[in-house]
Amino acid sequence: MLELIKVFDQVVESGNFSQAGKVLNMAPSSVARNIDTLESKIKATLFKRSTRQLVLTEEGQYFYQQSTKILQDSDRLLAEMRGNQGDPEGSLRISVFESFGNLCLAPLIPEFLERYPKIHVELELNNSVVDLNSENIDIAIRIGTLQDSRLKARHLLTNYTSLVAAPSYIKKHTSIKKPEDLQDHNCLLISHERQRNYWYLRKNTASKKVLVTGNLISKGGSPLLHAALKGSGVLLLSNWMIKPYLDSGELSELLPDWTSMYSEQGSGEIFAIYKNAQYPRPHIRAFIDFLVEKMEPMKRVSTLR
Repeated sequence: MLELIKVFDQVVESGNFSQAGKVLNMAPSSVARNIDTLESKIKATLFKRSTRQLVLTEEGQYFYQQSTKILQDSDRLLAEMRGNQGDPEGSLRISVFESFGNLCLAPLIPEFLERYPKIHVELELNNSVVDLNSENIDIAIRIGTLQDSRLKARHLLTNYTSLVAAPSYIKKHTSIKKPEDLQDHNCLLISHERQRNYWYLRKNTASKKVLVTGNLISKGGSPLLHAALKGSGVLLLSNWMIKPYLDSGELSELLPDWTSMYSEQGSGEIFAIYKNAQYPRPHIRAFIDFLVEKMEPMKRVSTLR
């Protein structure tokens, strides 16, 4: 019965038999038969079915609410029992945006695997938004606020940003003494899929919104960083990406008295996002706890000041 409930729960989260089948590694027809069997056992219709979509019936909605609690209690019990028997184990699929994955996460994975040798990690570097339920991702690491109420988030880092350029660029171009001067420079831009790009700067009670343009736009920060190091333009980027180059002198900070941001509210927060279970599976919990532990020193780096 519990396995049938798990199939039902995945169908609700995925939205259809086909997507649920991909997550569960089952044929859609097998998923449908499992739902038929469950409906027969509880003598209730759980879905209104059509060729285009599945919609929960009133009984289905009630059953989903109650069955979720059953699955959470089951996971908690298994976690407790496995915790008594040994280390966390299982496969862990992690999706992380490219620059953070390369620079911050990848160097930590060997230590995590040494600490938890029974866990198998599959890492995906992806700047696109992923659906944890339909794409069978256990943890996604992203910048931004949580939008899906079916998910939970653990804060890792505030994404402080700074304005920088290579000494070679600074030497060749007019000086930047105030925010408005940025309009006369080639700015290397993170793609926000909008026609105009603005950078926001704040100093004490003064705030500036500056329209910036440039000849290179990228969804990820790495191409922009490489271009800035070659002297191609001015860059607004996360401190955890640029600090080594500031320390080495390959980049110089511009307008250091100003706080530079991607929006009026700041440059965002970095979260580990996972499925909304009261008791996450032990290997998921182990990785998130490990990540929070390792991010603590980076919180000091991220401010620069």
